[in-house]
Amino acid sequence: MSDIATTEAPARGATQRKLVEVRGLKMHFPIYAGVLRSRVGEVKAVDGVSFDIYEGETLGLVGESGCGKSTCGRAILRLYDVTDGSIVVDGAEIAKVPQANLRDLRPTMQMVFQDPQASLNPRMTVAALIGEPLDEHTRLSKKEKLARIYELMDAVGLARSFANRYPHAFSGGQRQRIGIARALALNPKFIICDEPIAALDVSIQAQVVNLLEDLQDRLGLTYLFISHDLSMVRHIADRVAVMYLGKVVELAPREELYSDPFHPYTRALLSAVPEPDPWIEDKVERVILQGDVPSPANPPKGCNFCTRCPVAVERCHVEDPEFREVQPGRFVACHLYVDPKSGTVEETAASEANEHPTRRRS
Repeated sequence: MSDIATTEAPARGATQRKLVEVRGLKMHFPIYAGVLRSRVGEVKAVDGVSFDIYEGETLGLVGESGCGKSTCGRAILRLYDVTDGSIVVDGAEIAKVPQANLRDLRPTMQMVFQDPQASLNPRMTVAALIGEPLDEHTRLSKKEKLARIYELMDAVGLARSFANRYPHAFSGGQRQRIGIARALALNPKFIICDEPIAALDVSIQAQVVNLLEDLQDRLGLTYLFISHDLSMVRHIADRVAVMYLGKVVELAPREELYSDPFHPYTRALLSAVPEPDPWIEDKVERVILQGDVPSPANPPKGCNFCTRCPVAVERCHVEDPEFREVQPGRFVACHLYVDPKSGTVEETAASEANEHPTRRRS
């Protein structure tokens, strides 16, 4: 599927320029056992992921816990040495660049971590935390550095009087603002937000998301927003990619995916989103998937989702579906949509899927 993402259309508000290009990304972790620590297998945390992110857009990456979302984000930034694949960020291929040479590329790409308390050194003040990237990558004078720190604190809504305080003195939302300020210190073009609101109170989540959107508008940032909160992803993302067991199974513009999901797994995910109005007429019937998520160390033969899919056909248990474009800007890895006009069993299965209760009822 090396060429599947080349025909994607940029989201509204984004430019035509591809800032990030991921092709066939794999992140496999070895499994060792025995006294001699022999390699007996591998965990396929990310197994052949491909997508593009356009300059100025937000791509949402969603899926249930353990599907490989966070590992994918960390691999894109080369926090891991990737097993295979190509990663191009702002024109630079970084998948196989030696760690020593990554230093010059780091200012372009940054990350906001899930747990703001764990990602901040408790022994460093706010000024030291925000200023650390400036110490590593710039030669600013003491006065210039302090001015930049204050500028960043203003940008994320932190009072300058907090500069000499330590992380334990702040709430979760304030600590996440410190993390965002640190990520902005070197004027990056691309930021991966790895579930940045998951550890925050509901009342604070909207504030952080609004801050991220405001910074994107002002600074022209590009985001990969990783989350399991489908409601929040619908609010912030321009396009959405859905992961299951290490693979992207569907990618589409936000509203198209939420209003008419193609992949059975996507339909099941969306059916679990609570309805804000219990009396709403256009409801999605709840889909309870049967069975457990297979182990990424031993995925099923054929489609990864075939063991839990309510509309799987025989081919799903034998052949791994190709991730391909089935409508302009819409990609799905499902045999039901490989060739819906072929007159084969796939057409019948697709018809059954359209009538399945996982579809939104009109």
